Amino acid sequence: MARIELSPQVFDDFDRLFDYIAQFDAGTAPQRIGEILEAIQILTHSPLIARPARDGLRELVIGRASRGYVAPYRHVVAMDTVFVLAVRAQREDGFQRDYGG
Repeated sequence: MARIELSPQVFDDFDRLFDYIAQFDAGTAPQRIGEILEAIQILTHSPLIARPARDGLRELVIGRASRGYVAPYRHVVAMDTVFVLAVRAQREDGFQRDYGG
């Protein structure tokens, strides 16, 4: 069973997403962040379930439409660890982050 590690930037992403969700429906923001965290747990059992992305990364798609998010991550087989590098809304414009190589 793979271990999950969230990069420090993911917590900044959650703050940003929380503020964004709260603009429209403050009551659901904590629940939606919880749903994202819960969905990421699938990677403990199936670290290769997500779609392949650039530079050896994978992208876990969580939910859909206005409740859709993407979590890019890297699975390091030798450590049996999934490093989640970011979380962004699928509809989020202008999100960029250098994940390192």
